Amino acid sequence: MLSSCGRQSSSRLGQISRHIGHQRRSLVGYTKTQLPLNTGTEIPALGFGTWQDKGAQEDAVAEALKVGYRHIDTARVYGTEPGVAKGVEKSNIPRSDIFITTKLWNNSHHPDDVEKACDASLKDLQTDYIDLYLMHWPSPFARSDKLMPKKDDKIVAGDSDFVDTYKAMEKLVESGKCRAIGVSNFSKAELERLLKETSIVPAAHQIELHPYLIQADFAEWHKSKGIHITQYSPFGNSNPIYDKGENLGKFIDDPVLKDIGRKYSKSGAQVALAWGIAKGKSFSNCKYLSVLPVSFRHPHNTSSGRCLSSPDSSTGRSVIPKSKTPSRIKANFEGDFKLDAEDIHKIDGLDKKMRFNDPSESFGWNFYADLDGKQA
Repeated sequence: MLSSCGRQSSSRLGQISRHIGHQRRSLVGYTKTQLPLNTGTEIPALGFGTWQDKGAQEDAVAEALKVGYRHIDTARVYGTEPGVAKGVEKSNIPRSDIFITTKLWNNSHHPDDVEKACDASLKDLQTDYIDLYLMHWPSPFARSDKLMPKKDDKIVAGDSDFVDTYKAMEKLVESGKCRAIGVSNFSKAELERLLKETSIVPAAHQIELHPYLIQADFAEWHKSKGIHITQYSPFGNSNPIYDKGENLGKFIDDPVLKDIGRKYSKSGAQVALAWGIAKGKSFSNCKYLSVLPVSFRHPHNTSSGRCLSSPDSSTGRSVIPKSKTPSRIKANFEGDFKLDAEDIHKIDGLDKKMRFNDPSESFGWNFYADLDGKQA
């Protein structure tokens, strides 16, 4: 990978490196856990998700920011970007103190459409930059103004290559419209190809991950490449939209989580969030970013090798619970607490390789082909 990156234009890498070098490193005054991305900036480990309940997001986001959240996750397809913008405005929290993630939707994968899609998100979010811009899925839809282009009630697939899509996203870093870029819902093979054929290592990969779908090997692979993981659906099948695993009962009611929760006076949901954050911090070996060219190594790394400056450094894992209910918004925010190692180990034992979200059939793409939880 280093030799591949080395063949890229030195002037282009220099431009991107200079841009990354001017990013803020952390959110001033934020006291909860923050984790370093491979760009040098930090992401709050506990984020606020805005999937679903589009009409409720203005008040929900304002409430979340009031409670103390500083990481807001949205996406073009959610339709919640305008609500996020209004919630931020209502909160009176400065934009510079908020980390905003949004995502490129599948109908805009053609390289000529990527910047236009980003501009539309910037407009709806009422901001001039995005902290983290993700490719929502590796699968392209046909170019269209419609989010779900269909023919005979079936989604029409596109022919854009996700590598070309990502290269167009790299230009958004050069222009300053996006401070970091990444992906979501990729398989290991898809990520490996992306690393070989592009210049910027993804800052983050957003995937379904929870104690019923631990994906330990895949998580370790991310650490070896310096890619942060954001866990979506951290409460597993607690969202009624998921119909898989109905016979399991609700994940957050698992007896192991509830028993551990009693030890800390926390709920099963709060324990699940704490586990996710802890797993992102729970390794002690030196961190090697073998895929990063010099221009993209962590700015704190001044050594001649590729090890981050602190033995405990990690690109880590963030979690993005969602709710529109003020009491739950507050309760979820209290999920950033320290678990004892023995409790983390107990939760690790819950793994059922149970994946709740797999739209392969409707999207016309074989997602997660080489990952745990893929059902034939």
